[in-house]
Amino acid sequence: QVQLVESGGGLVQAGGSLRLSCAASGRTFSSYAMGWFRQAPGKEREFVAAITWSVGNTYYAGSVKGRFTISKDSAKNTLYLQMNSLKPEDTAVYYCAVTQGGPVVVPGAYDYWGQGTQVSVSS
Repeated sequence: QVQLVESGGGLVQAGGSLRLSCAASGRTFSSYAMGWFRQAPGKEREFVAAITWSVGNTYYAGSVKGRFTISKDSAKNTLYLQMNSLKPEDTAVYYCAVTQGGPVVVPGAYDYWGQGTQVSVSS
């Protein structure tokens, strides 16, 4: 089992920045990759970014590339998402997740999920 706790969400004006954190505990040594997803009201959960835990390869959705940066602190078992130049369309609940293998952009490939943190961007 892996437990994930997100933090860092909030309300910010368009153009602003937020940094999300996801603290992982439990059987994290078996993780292949960790990712961030988001879900806006009435929409499906969508991929935002992912990072492979051992090598550190990163993957981004086209809509956030160049604005968001995913990173990790292996010693602290913590995942981060630095979000810059935020737009109103970035408003959503953001979730971190862990996969033990599989395509990192597919929600169904992830085995464990956090409870989510709300990010709201005002225009």
